[in-house]
Amino acid sequence: MMAEGGSHLNDTVPISSIILEGSPRMSGDDRAHISRLAEVDADLLPPILVQRASMRVIDGIHRVRAALLAGRDTIAVTFFDGDDDEAFVRAVQENTAHGLPLRLDERRAAAHRIIRTRPQFSDRAIGRVSGLSDKTVAAIRRSIAESSQPLARLGSDGRVRPSDTTLGRRRAFDAMASRPGASLRDIAREAGISVGTAHDVRKRMLRGEDPVNLQDSRRPPAGDRGPASARKTYQPGDIRRGNLLRSLMRDPKLRHSEDGRMLLRWLQAHVDGIEDWCQFIDIIPEYRAASVAQLAEQCAAAWGEFAQVLSQHNDMTA
Repeated sequence: MMAEGGSHLNDTVPISSIILEGSPRMSGDDRAHISRLAEVDADLLPPILVQRASMRVIDGIHRVRAALLAGRDTIAVTFFDGDDDEAFVRAVQENTAHGLPLRLDERRAAAHRIIRTRPQFSDRAIGRVSGLSDKTVAAIRRSIAESSQPLARLGSDGRVRPSDTTLGRRRAFDAMASRPGASLRDIAREAGISVGTAHDVRKRMLRGEDPVNLQDSRRPPAGDRGPASARKTYQPGDIRRGNLLRSLMRDPKLRHSEDGRMLLRWLQAHVDGIEDWCQFIDIIPEYRAASVAQLAEQCAAAWGEFAQVLSQHNDMTA
């Protein structure tokens, strides 16, 4: 299946004239991949694909970042003529066929959106575009149909409660897939769930887990497990922090002295769960956001000073 819009001859445009947003890739830029591309001769890289009407990049954001890193101010493009939905289908198609592949959660989210905007496409056709099996696409289609049921009911005590948390989680997943920049508070209100549940759905979504099947959500459907990079439960930074902390906790010199144990307790208290800061974004009142941001910057500066002192100490004792 191809997007309905058409592509036309190559051209060269200023990088400042194109827009880098709306990608089906929710995980952000891969800096290592960008660095590798920056070392490649620009003439050897294929042109990026750009929607003519909006000048938005459909395929090739990493190539644009690499061009900027290499100091170039222009880039070769192929223009695509089609609406936003057609451009999205083409973006998924391109990112599944070559280059840095989409993760499993990104492919599932893309299938959600395509089913919403192009319900006439068959499960098999959407599967070919998104890199999923037709059975998985069929399951996603069923979940979308189910999510059209009432999300909440009014109790005799006057409180509104979700009629089925499964439906609320599915609706939240669908909303996050179609609007990745929406706040957790808006997603929760739309899906009829709590902000905490919305945060849990987003975490599971980013880890490629099922947002509903909480007992066995770490195993993707058979046949759609994707590459090893798509199955990581934690981001690399989380893994490195965890490994470093566990290594320190096993150190006999630290474990067997009161001062050492105090240090380990302090580190554990400040490191564990540090990646969960995103759950508090929607809780902080707008008028307090600047104060919390200032506090975070001061804490970051204190950690930076701590790291600098330790590095200098290490240099002197080496």
